Amino acid sequence: MKRAILTVKETKKDNNAGPKAKLDIEKFLVNNEFVKWNFTIEQKSILQKFKVAYLDIPSFFSHDQNKKIDEIFLQYPTYSKIVTKQLIKNLRKLHSKVFIIVHDVESLRLHYGEKNYIHEELDMLNLVDGLIVHNDEMAKWLKDNGINVPMESLEIFDYDNPNPLVDNDEYNKSVCFAGNLNKAGFLQSLSLKEAFLNIFGPNPAEKYGHNVSYQGQFSPEELSNHLNDNFGLVWDGTTPTTCDGIFGNYMKYNNPHKASLYLSSGIPVIIWRKAALSKFIEENNLGIVVDSLTELDEALSKMSLSRYEKLLKNVRDVSQKLRKGFFIEKAIQNLENKISEDK
Repeated sequence: MKRAILTVKETKKDNNAGPKAKLDIEKFLVNNEFVKWNFTIEQKSILQKFKVAYLDIPSFFSHDQNKKIDEIFLQYPTYSKIVTKQLIKNLRKLHSKVFIIVHDVESLRLHYGEKNYIHEELDMLNLVDGLIVHNDEMAKWLKDNGINVPMESLEIFDYDNPNPLVDNDEYNKSVCFAGNLNKAGFLQSLSLKEAFLNIFGPNPAEKYGHNVSYQGQFSPEELSNHLNDNFGLVWDGTTPTTCDGIFGNYMKYNNPHKASLYLSSGIPVIIWRKAALSKFIEENNLGIVVDSLTELDEALSKMSLSRYEKLLKNVRDVSQKLRKGFFIEKAIQNLENKISEDK
């Protein structure tokens, strides 16, 4: 069977981790003998997007060698409606199964509660043969709101991480947080007494609370070389007491990529209890869940060395799976099985 992974890339490059999840999936699947198909868009140029949509895409699929594919996996979103629509339109003309690997559902993120947007996005997702979504919570929401094609949960994003595992055997109640600090307003309201929080990323505030320390900004490829803490924090919003706002609410449905960064580096996770990914963390004993960051001092002070060592062992085991693309390959196989059973 011949399969292709289709990724739309942007010309802009900087030190954010935005494209990494797509690039990692592409790499893992190409290593698994998938054909690689790419289109490149300039995010600020409407004219260039029209060129890709109406000239490059039809031209690409007019070649005979690009028609002889059994299954095509499109990484979604492409961050251009017109490009996405033309891709799906042209893909549906082929005698191929077309699947979407969902990285973000904008109806759950930037357009939460907007009925017209939700209707348009989900209608588009229903045009393909199946979806790979983040987790069961995302799948349930999509099904409840009108998705009727087969879905498979990824469980967690894989993470290509060639760096050595973190040396965090010494337990000192330290935590790291990586992300765009502009969107992490909760950090400015957080002070710790027993625990220590080291933060990484662009746009730091001028000042942080007690035991919260800014450690600089690094590329996604370099970052894990600078992490050596006992835990990695997955949190979003304006307050330490809960995850709020657009991105806090999104945690109820998505798999935050920073969790994969931590786990692939050998670092157990601290995550909000209401986050969809907290179930995976708890069931696999990969960290701790909390309702509020006000619990951090007590939770880390009570952590026994024997329990921490068990967490470390589990995390180091799962890190090897993340580094090899285990979860995307498993989700694809499960989705293919569902499709064949439905025939």
